[in-house]
Amino acid sequence: MRTIKYLAVIVLFLAANSVKSAPVDVNPAINNVLKSYLGIKNALATDNSKAANDEAKKFTVALKAVATSQMDAKQKEVWTKYAEKLRFDGEHIGESTEIAHQREHFGDLSANMYTVLKAFQANDVVLYKQYCPMAKKSWISESSAIKNPYYGKKMIECGVTKETMKTAK
Repeated sequence: MRTIKYLAVIVLFLAANSVKSAPVDVNPAINNVLKSYLGIKNALATDNSKAANDEAKKFTVALKAVATSQMDAKQKEVWTKYAEKLRFDGEHIGESTEIAHQREHFGDLSANMYTVLKAFQANDVVLYKQYCPMAKKSWISESSAIKNPYYGKKMIECGVTKETMKTAK
């Protein structure tokens, strides 16, 4: 009887350890960051600084949830280089109520987010890299229709699609 108890404890211990070491897919965490980024973009496109502020706070929370332990070497290198930059711009957008200041940081946020998305190739939706020639800045969109976050309602259709990023396989 004692042997069975010890054997059961050992089996439970081994099972618990194997669950801990099971790989965790980093893609859902990156897609949560992307979802919040798109929320910021959509808020800026509609001139809604309060919504951009709220989405930026979600963005910084989503950044903290990305675990580097399951990244390959290239992903880890990119994440290490860009996570702090993403956090910096996300926090500035989240702390500001001035839409011009939010849009200023959104330009850097978009450039850095693009680099991260290209390295991870984790997007679960088709994405479009779009460019505003007036602002001379790009952004990432979930829609092929241009909705300019740099000028909002004033010039909502100003821009062109430069690249289509297919979904992750």
